[in-house]
Amino acid sequence: MSFLFSFVFFHFLYKDLYLNTVRESVEYQGERTAAHYHYGELTDDIIEKIQWYNVVSEYEVIVVDEMDELNLSFPYKIGNESLVTDEDRDVLLSGKSLMKEGFVEDLQREVIGAIYPINDGSEVIGYIYIYVPLAGLSQVFGTSIPVLFLIGTLFFLLLIYVINRIRKSLFKPLVSIQQLSREVSKGNYKNRLSIDQMDEIGQMSAAFNEMSEALEHQEERKKEFLSNVVHELRTPLTYINGYTEVLKNKLYKTPAEEKQYLETIEREVDRLKKLLSDLIELNHLQDDVYHFEYEPIALGQLLHDTVDLFRILSVQKNISFDMDIDEELIIYNDAKRIQQIFYNLIDNAVKYSHKESVIYVSLNSDGSQVAFKVANTGLTISPEDLDRIGERFFRTDKARNRGTGGTGLGLSIVKEIIRIQNGTFSINSTESGQIKAIVELPLNEDRLKGEGENSE
Repeated sequence: MSFLFSFVFFHFLYKDLYLNTVRESVEYQGERTAAHYHYGELTDDIIEKIQWYNVVSEYEVIVVDEMDELNLSFPYKIGNESLVTDEDRDVLLSGKSLMKEGFVEDLQREVIGAIYPINDGSEVIGYIYIYVPLAGLSQVFGTSIPVLFLIGTLFFLLLIYVINRIRKSLFKPLVSIQQLSREVSKGNYKNRLSIDQMDEIGQMSAAFNEMSEALEHQEERKKEFLSNVVHELRTPLTYINGYTEVLKNKLYKTPAEEKQYLETIEREVDRLKKLLSDLIELNHLQDDVYHFEYEPIALGQLLHDTVDLFRILSVQKNISFDMDIDEELIIYNDAKRIQQIFYNLIDNAVKYSHKESVIYVSLNSDGSQVAFKVANTGLTISPEDLDRIGERFFRTDKARNRGTGGTGLGLSIVKEIIRIQNGTFSINSTESGQIKAIVELPLNEDRLKGEGENSE
């Protein structure tokens, strides 16, 4: 492309600059020469001076008395025609000049010339033909062609370098993305793309890395979820299987021991039923197919009733409650779901609080939403665990102590209930072990007012 452009450019210079310059010069010199002989005679002395002019100038000048002598003095064909054709005769006889240019095969040159009639004021007494054999393109730009070749070569090498850089910066990352996508499709999410620059390809690579990392975490959590399900099912099934064998083979010693085994089996069956019920309920909540039964709720009384359910356990751990409750607060909601939120958060606070500590419970409203807060003192929760609280089967006590109970589904259900009601849930922990859970739910005052009007 560089050489082609240079050729076209030089060709333009040759035709539009060099040829036009020569053409204008021929016209000027021809008119000037013809003007010397107006109103004069074409003598031998004048013809001799013209011949001398041919020697000292770059132009060739032919002076003749008769028009027919022009073809004899310049016997070459310009293009495929003689110097003077029949059409040219009429133009010259009228006293007008005539430009003649074309390729002369005998001279192997392009020729530009002009024929000028000489008159004495009343009639044509002769003709002047002045012409210039043109130099070729290589002659005109002879010194420029090597420079053109050198610059073109350097430009070509530079172009190769630029294209190679583009290939490496554009196509190599795309190949890497293609290879990584194949690894991801096979289930290998550990590899990452190296990012050298943050252009469009770099941003796409960064997004691909984020996707791979998310898929890796999702795969890990899926495996952890399956492991948790197996763990939660295996324990009660082991108890049921073991005690069933004892009862079937009558390996007990007293009726009281038999009753104890039966109660254990019943308790573990209830545990399985609770686990399956929670899973089904959580799935319904996440799929937004759960139906809420809205009604006016005296929220303060509902919270007091829920706290009373933990009095026995709190007394055993010598835990006291410090409550700040708006007794007149009424909201329009599902009482069962709201109590489920209260129960799970208070249950976790009681289970994981230190002995002889205080649990702070508050329930207030700012006019548009209600805020329920539970704060207790227990083990510090790491930032990583705080982000995962509410996932299925996730528990901060990695040892899974059966004494604390629970399957890790309670907070998952709570978060889904809050999400469906356009509320917010947050939990934070300090290094000193202070843990605070905050739930904010809309009051639904419009529904509450509508319910009141209907009652009236």
